[in-house]
Amino acid sequence: MKGTIWKKSSRPDSYSPIHQHVKAEVAIIGGGITGISTALLLLTKGYDDVVLLEARQIGLGTTGHSTGNLYTPTEYTFQELKQKYDLETLRSLISSRKKALDLIEDTIITSNIDCDFVRRTMYIFNSAGSVDMDNEQKIAEQAGLQVADIPQQGFPVSFRQGIQYPDQAQFNPLKYIRHLAAQVEKMGGIIYENSRVISIEENKEDLKLKTKTYTIHANHVVHATHTPIGLQLQYHPFLGPYREYGIAAKLKSGTEYPFGIYWGHFDGGKFSFRSYAPAGDPYLICIGSMHKTGQAKDNKEHLSRVQEFMRSHFNVDEITHQWAGQNYKSADFLPYIGPKNNGSKQYFATGYSTDGLIYGTLAAMILSDQIMGTENPFSGLYRSNRTQPAKSTKLFIKENVNVAGEWIRDYLKKGTPGEADDLLPEEGKVLQLDKGKLAVYKNRKGGIQYLSPVCPHMRCHVHWNNAEKTWDCPCHGSRFDTDGTVIEGPSLDGLEVIDPEE
Repeated sequence: MKGTIWKKSSRPDSYSPIHQHVKAEVAIIGGGITGISTALLLLTKGYDDVVLLEARQIGLGTTGHSTGNLYTPTEYTFQELKQKYDLETLRSLISSRKKALDLIEDTIITSNIDCDFVRRTMYIFNSAGSVDMDNEQKIAEQAGLQVADIPQQGFPVSFRQGIQYPDQAQFNPLKYIRHLAAQVEKMGGIIYENSRVISIEENKEDLKLKTKTYTIHANHVVHATHTPIGLQLQYHPFLGPYREYGIAAKLKSGTEYPFGIYWGHFDGGKFSFRSYAPAGDPYLICIGSMHKTGQAKDNKEHLSRVQEFMRSHFNVDEITHQWAGQNYKSADFLPYIGPKNNGSKQYFATGYSTDGLIYGTLAAMILSDQIMGTENPFSGLYRSNRTQPAKSTKLFIKENVNVAGEWIRDYLKKGTPGEADDLLPEEGKVLQLDKGKLAVYKNRKGGIQYLSPVCPHMRCHVHWNNAEKTWDCPCHGSRFDTDGTVIEGPSLDGLEVIDPEE
């Protein structure tokens, strides 16, 4: 993987790891758009005792691997949403997302943030597939969106039927979030990078977070980690982890770049594309080929599908960047935002699906209000401790049957026969060795790393991701580096390092 395009024009600031025990009014776990936006809103509203802990680097998790698209419709069609929710709920959904988009734009204008923000029209269309665009337009209009047909002439790809939503937007999410982080620090917030939280305790007096070496006591804790970390049975059975692939390319000289945000249903699945031109230097970005995390037989094949899609529809000169991002889909199509339960001082924000930039900002608005004791008009819609059996049961059963199947299959299945020395450089496999089934990786210099294949979160077995060179859990989406370190997901601990000689 060559890395996300958002790094191209975004210079990182550096924040030190945590180096002391800390007491704070609010501790935020996670330095993506949810965490940084929440910290900034709290500071803006008068809280002056906010600490944020990021396990790796600010913005380089899901936010820095997102599409950069900002829109008020969601990943789900309005026809899908209408099967679960009435029009009043859909209007509230669209209103909440519009307010989040407006806040992003207002923040950019007020703070003069250079993050390539532009308003664009969003196009949804069928080149194949069965989305009824006439019905989609009807429901979207009833939900409060401005919608129009797409003219056939001048469209960048052929299509059967489609609609357009004007006044949506796009930006560089990494430049945006890094600027917000600098504002947080300027206003007195404290940011620690490379400071992974490994345990959380909620007591009557306060909440206690621990890193490897230091303890943080806080009155409120915000889980801004995309999926809740640790064993959170209230959430994980209702969330499905998915990965999706992105590429950026230069088109051949004289080729016109498409102007807008495009989401199409094609024979090979759903793909999106749009242009991005930092400092007037244009690129074409394409996203697609989604699958359950840890369950791809060949991750490189999924990446190739996105490349093939772009090459088949555009005059590509060179693919310059390629990356993947993770999303978590909730069982009832809406994210969970709010306190863990009544009286809890732990706040969660998860289940954004592929709409995390808007939902992350919305979560910051809701959570900062809740911590301040201010009523937010959208808290009820997204409350994190809701139970909606009629809306959740089908996908809840589907996801958990899938998880159970992966767990059972991997425990019954032996590792691949072979020896570690037979691996190619930068290849990983779960091998059946004398010490049992081990996750084995050979680096480019021939060094071999042996790990337990058992994910510490809920004991599922990891699978090798040959595109990103990681070990991915097929159950709840924890991902690990080749040395066993946690990259993302709910696991608090890394994979156990094994000495094959002991």
